Amino acid sequence: MSVTVEKLEKSMAKLKITVSADQLEKAMQKAYEKNKNKIQLPGFRKGKAPRKMIEQMYGKGVFYEDAANELIEEEYPKAVEECGESVVSSPKIDVEQIEAGKDFIFTAEVALKPPVKLGKYKGVEVPKMDVEVTDEDVDAEIDKQRNTNARTVDVTDRAVKDGDIVTLDFEGFVDGVAFQGGKGTDYPLTIGSGAFIPGFEEQLVGFEIGKEGDVNVTFPEDYQAEDLAGKAATFKCTVKAIKAKELPELNDEFASDVSDFDTLAEYKEDVKNKLVERKTADEKAKREDLVVKAVIEDSEMELPEAMIETQQRQIVNDFAQRLQMQGMNFDQYMQYTGNTVDKMLEQVRPQAIERIQARLVLEAVAEAEKITVSDEDFDAELNKMAEQYKMEADKLKGLMGDAELKTMREDLTVQKAADFLVENVKEGAKKAAAKKTTKKAADDAEEKPAKKTTTRKTTAKKAADETAEEKPKRTTRKKKTEEEA
Repeated sequence: MSVTVEKLEKSMAKLKITVSADQLEKAMQKAYEKNKNKIQLPGFRKGKAPRKMIEQMYGKGVFYEDAANELIEEEYPKAVEECGESVVSSPKIDVEQIEAGKDFIFTAEVALKPPVKLGKYKGVEVPKMDVEVTDEDVDAEIDKQRNTNARTVDVTDRAVKDGDIVTLDFEGFVDGVAFQGGKGTDYPLTIGSGAFIPGFEEQLVGFEIGKEGDVNVTFPEDYQAEDLAGKAATFKCTVKAIKAKELPELNDEFASDVSDFDTLAEYKEDVKNKLVERKTADEKAKREDLVVKAVIEDSEMELPEAMIETQQRQIVNDFAQRLQMQGMNFDQYMQYTGNTVDKMLEQVRPQAIERIQARLVLEAVAEAEKITVSDEDFDAELNKMAEQYKMEADKLKGLMGDAELKTMREDLTVQKAADFLVENVKEGAKKAAAKKTTKKAADDAEEKPAKKTTTRKTTAKKAADETAEEKPKRTTRKKKTEEEA
């Protein structure tokens, strides 16, 4: 195999990859062995027809597609490594020549890592962060535990109140006509949870068991079902049962039940310490978001479109995998929300651009400051991962390939670059608008369409999620001139 690189505009390149005729012949023979049991010719038992007979019957190119796919999948990664270029997109493959007895030639159009002209990155000013934990914060955290450990009791002697859990039958109507998906039976709903459209749950307050009543709402203008968006609807509702939460008493017994402490005072102190740790980590992440964003704004880079598209697909694929881990099929999710893959790709485009920009500037900072990862730092991270997987570090390392270990070291370097930026910030005055600015930067960097979680990713961690390259799509598309020939 040999490869040549033709540099194109805007950090694009075309790799021309030539594979020997001998390798093509081996791939075609492998394709024959794979497919012969599916082919039956007159006079031969199924799977026993000679390759030459099959090629005479169906044409010389009958095994070209499988052979080409096999070679592309094998040789493209080798070509990327051999050419020494930093490929940052999935390839656009085009077969230039495939013919028995001749070299197999294909091209791969890819995006290369674009150059970055760093602006100011030391002494970037960010607002001073607040990590104070108040008694009210501690009480709110303990109330969450009380709610988690609350027991539910049946209520039969009063109407629905805020916070109750009701069992509900409902059917929705628009202009007097029932609409699809607007009916539910024995539906469990916590009043005040915000699970239904705005205004629905509040109107159930005061409903009595067994009595039907109307709830009048207007669907939001951006509601996922376009035929309902912005329309007024009436729901016929019947509350069939009411349950109320009974919170445990706040005392030493409760503290010993939910913690390793014997007294409420000790438990409160531990909760406060953990809140300080959590808030400190969260504020550090917010500060990192702000400083990286500032460095991006003061730097210059031109992102290849193919690089952005690859990152968009990666984000959507990651989201689909998370859905699957939660037991939901991606296609079912799309059908339920009325979304499409194309819409979702467009929705995540700003996030994809921000993620790429963050990675590129952090890599540039690491290069400018000659930031490296020592073997001790690498081993410490490996040990941390091993603890999470509950296995020995050496065994985990043995399961990881060279590419994974290299990526892990690169990610650690990016994180060290982010830490360097945070260590060198210039603290500005703590302003009233600081929290708002910080929240916006944090919200902008949150992953969508996935819901926010309590575990916050740093900018460096999100940037490290970027996939440098993907496997080539299977294709044997020839140039038009060759097909006509």
